[in-house]
Amino acid sequence: MRGTTVLPGAPCAAPRDGDPPVHRLELRLPDRVPFAAGGFDAMGPMSRAAYPHRHTFYEIVHVVEGSGVHVLDLERYEVRPPQLGVILPGQVHHWEGVRGLEGSLVLFTPEFLVGGPGGEELLRRLGERPWADLDAATHERTGRLMAELAEEYRHGADGFAGVLRSLLHVLLVRAARLPGGGDPPPPPGPAGEFLRLARTAGAAGLSVRECADRIGVTPGHLTEVVRAATGRTPAALLRQERAREAQRLLVATGLSVRQVAARVGFDDAAYFCRFFRREVGCSPGRFRKDHDRRVPSIEPGAAGP
Repeated sequence: MRGTTVLPGAPCAAPRDGDPPVHRLELRLPDRVPFAAGGFDAMGPMSRAAYPHRHTFYEIVHVVEGSGVHVLDLERYEVRPPQLGVILPGQVHHWEGVRGLEGSLVLFTPEFLVGGPGGEELLRRLGERPWADLDAATHERTGRLMAELAEEYRHGADGFAGVLRSLLHVLLVRAARLPGGGDPPPPPGPAGEFLRLARTAGAAGLSVRECADRIGVTPGHLTEVVRAATGRTPAALLRQERAREAQRLLVATGLSVRQVAARVGFDDAAYFCRFFRREVGCSPGRFRKDHDRRVPSIEPGAAGP
């Protein structure tokens, strides 16, 4: 399955040549709620996918058994249950060398959180600390919540979508309370809107002016409020996100450096290499050599979480 959230069996456009597969979340009929919950086995074999891929949805995973490594973007996290993980849309991840991996997953789209009390912001904060060890009490409480979410989803009784959102919000709030649970919420207004937009601007190659137009303010005003809130300019934050997307593509795809440059909005590969060296501290080629995590023989039609 590739593309975006769709009805079962609906066709989706394949990712561009060389890009990691993009897994979508199928909408269950007849309710069409963009949400799913259950164990690894219930979600299917792709819930343990061993090749780099992206999601169009959020994933929360509660690992209760197993060993191996979870690879998320540029980081490797040893599987030492009990643990709680968060994967954001657009991040590249896969499981590596796992054995006996068991636990529960909750999958949902950004749209599912619309109208919820700050859910998207809680997820952004959790994404700053995407892999957490759990003590015994937190593990037990998390397991109960994950089981309630799976049961409510499985039965699909009247009003179940609202119950799912409420239970999910409890899960997110409690996860954010864990040690190192992410930065404080971003400021309200244009600065906060920009910080949310910047997460996807790396892949889109957006400029400060384009971001300002989307938010509905002038570039000068955007620069002023973002600098006041973060101490950095919008241009610097966009360069950071563009470099981060380039790093993802270098470690998880077979794209050439020239192709990676084009993916993140550079027409001139030489200029991209200078940009990358300035932002990251080494050349794209050296970075790939030091961090290459591409998995051979990726199944082109593979799908799942």
